[in-house]
Amino acid sequence: MIGALQLFGNQYGSVKLDAAPHGYPIEPMHDSYGRRINYMRISLTDACNLRCVYCMPEQMKFRARQELMSDEEIMTLVRVGASLGVDKIRLTGGEPTIRPGIVGLVGAIAQTPGVRDIAMTTNAVLLDKLAAPLAGAGLKRVNISIDTLDARKFNGITRWGDIDDVWRGIRAAEEAGLRPIKLNAVVVRHFNDGQDMIELARLTLENDWEVRFIEMMPFGEVTEFQQGNVVSFQEMRANIESVYGPLEEAGYDFVDPSRPFRIPGAMGTLGFITSVTEPFCQGCGRVRLTADGKLRLCLLREDEVDLLTPLRAGATFEELRTLMRDGAFHKPWGHGLAQGVFAENRAMNQIGG
Repeated sequence: MIGALQLFGNQYGSVKLDAAPHGYPIEPMHDSYGRRINYMRISLTDACNLRCVYCMPEQMKFRARQELMSDEEIMTLVRVGASLGVDKIRLTGGEPTIRPGIVGLVGAIAQTPGVRDIAMTTNAVLLDKLAAPLAGAGLKRVNISIDTLDARKFNGITRWGDIDDVWRGIRAAEEAGLRPIKLNAVVVRHFNDGQDMIELARLTLENDWEVRFIEMMPFGEVTEFQQGNVVSFQEMRANIESVYGPLEEAGYDFVDPSRPFRIPGAMGTLGFITSVTEPFCQGCGRVRLTADGKLRLCLLREDEVDLLTPLRAGATFEELRTLMRDGAFHKPWGHGLAQGVFAENRAMNQIGG
């Protein structure tokens, strides 16, 4: 057990953590549909070192630093969540690894009473240097975004990324024990919906990885592009099966958004995230904390609860608990894409996926 005040820090930065549990027993959150809310995805920044075409405009303007949560504010809301039964944290962005002091912040979150699991979604560009320190601080796993293995096309969809940086990051994550490795590919029609998927799927034959293909979700300022280029789960599966034969189901639990399959004889698995054509809302126990301190109740809905403003105005721990608990209770059942309802108030990088 760490002390009531401990400093986590290294060359990447530090954060002060008041680890006292505030004397509150854990009271699990539920929404009005009876789903338990125990998973919080936290966006550490809206900024990114890439500019993926399906995520944000090239000339994206990011929020001023003072509009975003400080380390201490993040930690306060992590402790609030933990007191309400949040035991799983995923750090996202933008790109979380560009946040100053990321290793110290991960260490503080990992030591929070009640938090049992902490993971990160990253583009892996900086993992070559950060994977080992992050693992040492308490990070368990990483999901890595890689939409194609073709270096030229990768540079095009990210607008300036170098795929060699990603490969170095993947290998560093493996060496640091950040397993299982999950590779995320957003499938875009006429870009990576053909041979690129085949090559990505082939990675699972000799690697114990999960390669996950994601239906592109329409929202934010690039909604028109996204809507016109969605590739459905059934199309993706048919493409892979045309080369590798029928896929074997690998045990879907209706909680993880990824539906797992396996190429017969493969070491790893393939996953399909079917948010658009076959939603998995019945098993969703997630809420999201945006980098500017809003509790977002559904990725594809605009419903949010402002936590940062009352926190900065001096709200007590109990008041913040009430705001978070009441917000989670009003989590919508699911998105409204089938009815033409799109969330346009934020781009993906501002939410964290």
